[in-house]
Amino acid sequence: MLTTGVSTMVDAVVIGAGQAGLSAAYFLRRFGIEFVIMDADAGPGGAWRHRSPTLTMDKVHGIFDLPGARLSPPDDGGLPAARVVPAYFARYETQMRLPVLRPVQVRSVRRDGDRLLVTSSRGEWAARAVVNATGTWSRPYWPFYPGAATFAGRQLHYVDYRGPEEFAGRRVVVVGGGNSAAHVLSEVAGVAEATLWVTRRPPVFRMDDFDAEERRAVVALVEERVRAGLPPQSVVSVTGLGYTTVVREALAKGALNRLPMFARITPGGVAWDDGRTEDADVIVWATGFRSAIDHLAPLRLREPGGGIRMDGTRVVAEPRLHLVGYGPSASTVGANRAGREVAREVRRLLLGSGGSGESGGSGGPAVAAPLAPTA
Repeated sequence: MLTTGVSTMVDAVVIGAGQAGLSAAYFLRRFGIEFVIMDADAGPGGAWRHRSPTLTMDKVHGIFDLPGARLSPPDDGGLPAARVVPAYFARYETQMRLPVLRPVQVRSVRRDGDRLLVTSSRGEWAARAVVNATGTWSRPYWPFYPGAATFAGRQLHYVDYRGPEEFAGRRVVVVGGGNSAAHVLSEVAGVAEATLWVTRRPPVFRMDDFDAEERRAVVALVEERVRAGLPPQSVVSVTGLGYTTVVREALAKGALNRLPMFARITPGGVAWDDGRTEDADVIVWATGFRSAIDHLAPLRLREPGGGIRMDGTRVVAEPRLHLVGYGPSASTVGANRAGREVAREVRRLLLGSGGSGESGGSGGPAVAAPLAPTA
């Protein structure tokens, strides 16, 4: 790295040290590319460090290993994922010698000649390529419904859910059709006075697991949208709900009797256009997230359809920028595959522009040793 004036020159900047960012960094290291990772959190773990302590490892629906190091399952499946996964990420960063700077707030990315200028709380970095892996956790989505401001009870998003105890004796409405909603219902039902589950679309439950061909088909559907410049769809809208641990628990408690989405919120609850009303003390919005990419606004990447047009991981409007953890790479398995693709594309870019990626190959170890979770 070379500092000239106010900017530090580097081949690549990775923004975000969650699953997608660490995967990309692993392959950049293997290809001998000079890079730095900037992460906004105070410690390792990405979004996992912020999950509810009641989301234990036996409730998590699959965590794919980071490339080169397996996550050994914990002896106690009752350990919080917010403890086990960050510990795994921390050991991974150390073992793979990944240069993570934290906490660093990235404020903007803009064009500056043949480089992209990353402005952050640690100064400015002039990079030949930027890998954006900021995920979605910091951008919870709250849909608007008439009357929301009049509600006399409490409203919270799943991002702030910390367990069922605070809902004891309350009437709770859970909004959303994914595993987050099922997680809340599986715990709150039986503790709350009453629960009500509402979704925009009827849920589709899957008895079977996805095989490789079906997973590829799902990825292809999501990729088709981002290639067209449309916002990516939620995973559950494509895959349906599997019979995960939390789904089975919610079903056993009779909490998955779904109602269609209400039309408005009243001071004392929710109401439908057909005249039905339900009293509520709490509304939990398990309504998903949006991509945390406001810092990319100076690049003007949005298409008329509202999304960012992609070719693989590369942004069509700015080929020096790659998005991982976006669209088809939003899942953990997709993030690993995207990390390899990003590193290849960045190396190809550097070879064409005289960057240090010409060295090609042995910047980091290819390790397959398990990293046991910390109890």
